Amino acid sequence: MLEEEYQPRRRLPPALRPKAPPPPKFEYVIRDATTRDLPDIREIYNHYVANSTVTFDEDPMSLKAWRSKFAWVAKLGFPFLVAVSPSGNVLGFAYVAPWKEKAAYRRTVENSIYLGPAATGKGLGKALMGELLTRAKAAGIKEVLAVIADQGAEASLKMHEGFGFKEVGRLGRVGFKFNRWLGTVMLQKSLK
Repeated sequence: MLEEEYQPRRRLPPALRPKAPPPPKFEYVIRDATTRDLPDIREIYNHYVANSTVTFDEDPMSLKAWRSKFAWVAKLGFPFLVAVSPSGNVLGFAYVAPWKEKAAYRRTVENSIYLGPAATGKGLGKALMGELLTRAKAAGIKEVLAVIADQGAEASLKMHEGFGFKEVGRLGRVGFKFNRWLGTVMLQKSLK
């Protein structure tokens, strides 16, 4: 082969290069979850069960278990939200549930937010959190707790702190998943 065949291709200067089209706009609507959303909610959650330490569940959660949890949260009048795409696909979900079952804890909840893998990093978690906190306050909730894994959930910690959650404690080596010990970070936010 001739040497001139190996010469590098010339590139246009950046100002003359064609501009890439803008990425498609990430669109969604946040609404109350319904029982029809539960299969998608289960799929999103079970992805995290199988692939991460953000939940300490080790076994996939059944549709029956999700129906029970959904009914319990609805009976209490607490928010359970989904974010859906324009085509109706569930992109993520968020809800609050009682922190403990004792009556004195009735105005204290733990929050949960999970996004489908394709919906992460696009601001959807923040949008769900903002709406969840607004609706939790309207439901009479006074304190919101977040219990977050101390490894592998840095984005969740950062997001919660951005909403004014403050670290109130840590538990070390309380979970064992994927052949390693994990701890938790507890954060709290007062809704006034």
